[in-house]
Amino acid sequence: MTDTADDYIPRHLSQELTDALSSSRIVNLVGSRQVGKTTLVRDLFQGGKFITLDDEALLAAIEADPQGQLESLTSDLGNAPLIIDEAQRSKSLSLSIKRIVDANRRKGQFVLTGSSNVFTSAEIADSLAGRMRTLQLWPLSAAEINRSEPQHILDWAIQKEPKLAQLKTPDALSRSDYINLILMGGYPEIRELSLRPRHRQYRDYVNSVVERDVADILPIRKTDVLRRLIDQMAARSGQEINIAELTKLLGVRRETITQYLDILERLSLIIKLGAWTSGEGKREVKNAKYHFADSGLASALRRFNTTTFDIEENPTALGGILESYIFNEFQRSLPLQDEDIRLYHWRSSDKKEIDVLADAGSKLVGIEVKSAATVSNDDFKHLRWFANEGPGKNRMFTGIVFYMGTEKLSFGDRQFALPISSLM
Repeated sequence: MTDTADDYIPRHLSQELTDALSSSRIVNLVGSRQVGKTTLVRDLFQGGKFITLDDEALLAAIEADPQGQLESLTSDLGNAPLIIDEAQRSKSLSLSIKRIVDANRRKGQFVLTGSSNVFTSAEIADSLAGRMRTLQLWPLSAAEINRSEPQHILDWAIQKEPKLAQLKTPDALSRSDYINLILMGGYPEIRELSLRPRHRQYRDYVNSVVERDVADILPIRKTDVLRRLIDQMAARSGQEINIAELTKLLGVRRETITQYLDILERLSLIIKLGAWTSGEGKREVKNAKYHFADSGLASALRRFNTTTFDIEENPTALGGILESYIFNEFQRSLPLQDEDIRLYHWRSSDKKEIDVLADAGSKLVGIEVKSAATVSNDDFKHLRWFANEGPGKNRMFTGIVFYMGTEKLSFGDRQFALPISSLM
């Protein structure tokens, strides 16, 4: 399960990208800085022309004459794509690309990468429907790190009769193995560093995002507030967020907090997980949860180390970040599932809750996360209530508890316990 920093790890999104290029005029690959976007597109599309808008001279030329520069760059490409790295740095690019692909219906003309979406105008984005495919590249998944095939647990769970024998036997990992995976995170070059330099690199990474990437979305005056908000979000990963509390804590207006959260979402640092509602219950809580998009980054900001979760230290700290780790594994897997599945969380006003609820239309999968090596029938109480008496009673419902043990277990009535290593 180890790899060297300079050893390229194949990405599961490769096939999706290749398919998108053959069916769309524009492929827009979005993801946070250093997640591997440039490496991926250069590896996949070697016949295309690669440019980066980190080149200040080229950026200035495109800003001065975007239409002319793009036409010049694409004039001798034939059927190969023009790959534009850090595309979000140009404010003039999107409209010119739209004009070019409106005049030419050829598939695979442009591959854009960036830390945020270059097509920020709703009018332009809407007009490109059917001509552009946007894909998100996240930090490495556990299966990618393990150089395994993509995990399809959600597809497995929504079958008519899911059976444990259909799942591969997972690796037998210890609690310390899981903690190390969480602490390392999924950024390809950073995760392999030892603890101290890794923490420093992750914190420097956040500083570079605040100082550089934020300005590509919106120039802000209070970067110190944004930096403090990032720390607060790391501490609250896996929780419902109280905006009023953050407003008071950081000493800014509610509108500022809301705007900054939107920026962090667009930069793929945090993920907003909406609340699932059945449409029939006033007793369902509708507050969103927020998850930090990478456990290693969140751990560095919180200064977690291998002893943080010991019984004599702060064992309860593991719960929230482990939940985010599991959620992120499923978030990364969504484009790879056969079914169209969306993720939510669910909580009732009387404090019944499900950590992650996967909605596949008439089929639901409830996911609970337990930071222990054992599991009991009591761990399924909210899943069973939801399936038998709650809003899931009229749908096909599968419940899964992920835990730090080693055995795949069935608890009857489509309720299963799976080792976290099943995700690998």
